[in-house]
Amino acid sequence: MAFINGIGLISPQKTAETTDFLQEVMEYDADYLKCIEPASYKPYIDPIQSRRMSRLIKMGIASAKMCLNEAGCTMPDAIITGTGLGSVEDTEKILGTIHLDQPFLNPTPFMQSTYNTISSQIAIQLKCHNYNSTYVHRTFSFESSIQDALLQIAEGTGRNILAGGIDEMTLNHLNITRRPGHWKMSPVKNLEMLTWDSPGALAGEGASYFLLSAERSETTYAQLLSVKTIYKPANPGIIERHLQDLVTASGLDIKDISLVILGINGDNRNDGFYRDFSSSLFPDTPVAFYKQLCGEYHTSTGFALWLAANILKRQSVPSVIRLDQIPCDLPHNVLIYNQYYNVNHSLMLVTRDAKRDIRHKS
Repeated sequence: MAFINGIGLISPQKTAETTDFLQEVMEYDADYLKCIEPASYKPYIDPIQSRRMSRLIKMGIASAKMCLNEAGCTMPDAIITGTGLGSVEDTEKILGTIHLDQPFLNPTPFMQSTYNTISSQIAIQLKCHNYNSTYVHRTFSFESSIQDALLQIAEGTGRNILAGGIDEMTLNHLNITRRPGHWKMSPVKNLEMLTWDSPGALAGEGASYFLLSAERSETTYAQLLSVKTIYKPANPGIIERHLQDLVTASGLDIKDISLVILGINGDNRNDGFYRDFSSSLFPDTPVAFYKQLCGEYHTSTGFALWLAANILKRQSVPSVIRLDQIPCDLPHNVLIYNQYYNVNHSLMLVTRDAKRDIRHKS
């Protein structure tokens, strides 16, 4: 377990450089949800260096520095990043140049297209020589970075770990991955997701970083208790068993969960998993969803963790994410459940004050 002492998030909502919590929800009618980037990257990156960086790298550095600035941390003990696709834009530049049979290739996109570029560039900006790692595990990428951070804190090898997830979307990549049916075939309204009844999800992107620490601080949002990943479960009972193990190991019970956040993405081929999960295990628990705000991408659970942390800190659940009308006035324990084509399933448990919740349970 670890305390979330700082967060930096760049997303399709107004989450960068603001303390507001979904005060103004952005509505889109588009092929995919694109991040609202900072008005200027100058406070985070030297303008001369910024000219040579791709959009993904700039978003990664900016969100990481936002997180550290909020937590008042100048040097993390480790930098860990999860990404499902890496720099799609730079990869497309390389392939496009090769396709045009250009005799000379620009080395910059090639260097920046490697998956570990984001963590490396953050380390260079901070002059950080500590542990640096990148996980590329599709929809387990963000969870893998968080699990690594939790292990380091538990083992005492680090006390302040910068961990996050980042992925981008481009129009070329969208059109290619539309062919096997990953996305909606035409523009859709994101806030009308619950009315959709068609295959394909709404694509999105985002960059999120969290400072996970061994101690509380004045900037603490919440406490991340545990993360669990399940690969290709044979039946729903396996997920239920893993969930029970997760909450038991955290000193809680399933009935102590006060809010469930689901990764519903508008794809009618897969959203049934979420409905079965919530109706069978949490029939009387408030349920919410989040991908109508950020879209579907490999590390979207970073947005969900930002959402859970803010809900617990502010003790308020935005109406735009609610799936029911069950009262949730003072949420204490939030469960995040996400799945990808019934292949990768993940669970994250976050609490406002674990000790108080355990005393309440007894």
